[in-house]
Amino acid sequence: MNTIFERLESEVRSYCRRFPRVFARAQGCYLFDEAGQRYTDFFCAAGALNYGHNEPELKQALLDYLDGDGVVSALDCHTGAKRDFIDLFEKLILEPRGLHYKLQFTGPTGTSVVESAVKLARKATDRANVVAFTNGFHGMSGVSLSLTGNRYHRQRTMAGNVTRLPYDQYLGPQVDTLAYFRKLLEDESSGLDLPAAVIVETVQAEGGIRVASVPWLQKLRALTAEFGILLIVDEIQAGCGRAGRFFSFERAGIRPDVVCLSKSLSGFGIPFSLLLLDPRIDAWNPGEDSGTFRGNNLAFVTASAALKKYWRDGSMERRIAQLEETLAEHLRGFAIAHRRRVRDVRGAGLLQGMEFFSPQDAALVASDCFERGLIVETCGPRDEVLKIMPPLNITQHELEHGLAILEDALHATGAVLEDAPQAVAG
Repeated sequence: MNTIFERLESEVRSYCRRFPRVFARAQGCYLFDEAGQRYTDFFCAAGALNYGHNEPELKQALLDYLDGDGVVSALDCHTGAKRDFIDLFEKLILEPRGLHYKLQFTGPTGTSVVESAVKLARKATDRANVVAFTNGFHGMSGVSLSLTGNRYHRQRTMAGNVTRLPYDQYLGPQVDTLAYFRKLLEDESSGLDLPAAVIVETVQAEGGIRVASVPWLQKLRALTAEFGILLIVDEIQAGCGRAGRFFSFERAGIRPDVVCLSKSLSGFGIPFSLLLLDPRIDAWNPGEDSGTFRGNNLAFVTASAALKKYWRDGSMERRIAQLEETLAEHLRGFAIAHRRRVRDVRGAGLLQGMEFFSPQDAALVASDCFERGLIVETCGPRDEVLKIMPPLNITQHELEHGLAILEDALHATGAVLEDAPQAVAG
């Protein structure tokens, strides 16, 4: 059908090809198209809606702010909305975790905050090289794109001064990839310039739901500290509770020098990015890193409402842990039942993946899910992993309803690759 979208929208459009409907409204874990068809959302706008669609308390806070003619755009001028957010973030997130960061409000997207993180690291250390890891994903603009591993995305626009090293278990479970990193650092003839920073995702989402082990993360932190290299943790998709705790690095007990937050930080799908930085490396001069929408007061309002509702105590983390147990148990069962098709299941919190032997099989299951009323996407180097990201506040019943749709899709597509290699899911 030659709709206005096909006629006038660029060929770069992506998700609308996977989910070819015109959506009209949304509430909680559900999206509704113009025909009234309901879809359970295990996609959450690529992780930008950790609390689902139109969360009532967040929406009311936003409406009240607008009704009172609150300031919407203020660049980086002081506003009450910004003050309230900073105060809540310090009291509810930083202080309980013993973290002492300064806050920089960057441009509004994930790639913006990564760009700022690397720019700051290079300025603070007076070094240019940055280490990134295989299968990492850090954004789709200049420097961020150069840090991203996927060849399809990187194209010809990447910047220089990036060294790519193997992520945890990239070379197999028996290979210590950080021993290789140490050797490069110690050897004056390795060709590796001492990096300004290392950037890492503790859970690689777009890279195929790859979870770095606690020992590997702790060893990376120790190694970077030993050589005076800044550690940047990209929390853009795995943070804000998605991987089980507010920060995905908490499980390893490490303290990065720089933390990148975006996506679900506003809690409502409003663009908002935040750079957390150790005060000792705050090397900026006034206005040296800037952006028109770094003072998005609407995002401050909804983010504050989300912090107050979900992060005042440990109840949210306990709830995520309970839902994770249900989700992981179902996925393990699906993997055993379809072991000729499914290589592995893995993840952290409500960021879980089911890896298929065949990317075509993963795409077929995702497509069948959509036709049955479940929105779920694929990820990984070959899009071979079904990425499952329900809202963090989904009910047990809603979660199990979505998983039942996935089970039906797996059975319905089960005969497609009858000659898939035999393996037992891990």
